Amino acid sequence: MLISQRVVSASTAVACTLLFTVATAPAASAQSEPVVIAVGLNNPRHLSFSPDGELYVAEAGSGGPRPGGPGTPNCAEHPLGLYCLGATGSVTHVRVHGPDDRVLTGLPSISNGAEPVGPEVLGPSDIAFTGNQKFVLSIGLGGSDTFRAKFGAHGALLGTLVTGKLNKSGWSLFADVVANEARANPDKTDIDSNPVGILRDGEGYVVADAGGNAIVRASHKGTFRTVGVLPPTAIGADAVPTSVVRGPDHAFYFSQLTGFPFQPGAANIWRVVPGHAPTVYASGLTNLTDLAFTKDGSLYAVEIAANGLLNGPIGALVKINPGSSHHETVAGGLFAPYGVALRGDSAYVSTCTVCTGGGQVVKITLH
Repeated sequence: MLISQRVVSASTAVACTLLFTVATAPAASAQSEPVVIAVGLNNPRHLSFSPDGELYVAEAGSGGPRPGGPGTPNCAEHPLGLYCLGATGSVTHVRVHGPDDRVLTGLPSISNGAEPVGPEVLGPSDIAFTGNQKFVLSIGLGGSDTFRAKFGAHGALLGTLVTGKLNKSGWSLFADVVANEARANPDKTDIDSNPVGILRDGEGYVVADAGGNAIVRASHKGTFRTVGVLPPTAIGADAVPTSVVRGPDHAFYFSQLTGFPFQPGAANIWRVVPGHAPTVYASGLTNLTDLAFTKDGSLYAVEIAANGLLNGPIGALVKINPGSSHHETVAGGLFAPYGVALRGDSAYVSTCTVCTGGGQVVKITLH
């Protein structure tokens, strides 16, 4: 199941109108009003703080040029259209005060449509740190190993985790998530992998594979084991896990987007203890893309579309009531929000995740 916002591409004009409306309308008085701290991003996704307190956002990029259709070196056919590859993925250092800086550039990115709003874009999705400079980064794909192979050598890092240092050029393969999906296929359906959210776990990383509907752990040796498989929704839609965090109880918690028709209220937050079946921690949510715990154990989640993606990508940051299906909206009316990172009494959220050149990071005060 391809994760990202393909539904938006069918209604670009509506999305642009909503973007203008949301960007210019004040927030409701009972909610926090977002403050923009970064602009000009290319399809921004997850956010992370490094150990020294610096904020970074992964940008999926804008894909590549569409020169001549099928058979061209950088393009490949998929049921959702012709995808073209470019080295447009990046990671940006977001400074609350001062200019932002793209610290990683030239990462692989694929897209199936035209700019500026609406195409399916997959590329860098999440970044995690083992030090102030050393990182591991997930790069999406949304397809099989066969689909990836059509892009040739320049697409070899799609659907993988890569590692490197911000103060040194280049990166290298950490683990091949798509290859693991092809071998293990944890949910026993089609071969489809899209590594999105990641979490450091010792010398390895736990990965939310949105395409594979599974949670897997990649070791530093490139080997894998399945942590859990999320079941389909009540109407049979794919689960689509999108992020992973560790709770105060040391269990893993996963957000769930849910697949088409992106049913409102059908998304859960899942709690997973290795060796045990996933259990529902909170329900009644819609199209979740990210989670974050505060130091006091409060959990916050991002809904990319609070009324379901078929009704437009107007989302929210919500505070979770454990064991409940009713939750508190902290900031609503956000245009296509995606990632969240917490620091002190503030949440940092990436928005306009379907925008090339129009993506933002906003700061939201937590009450």
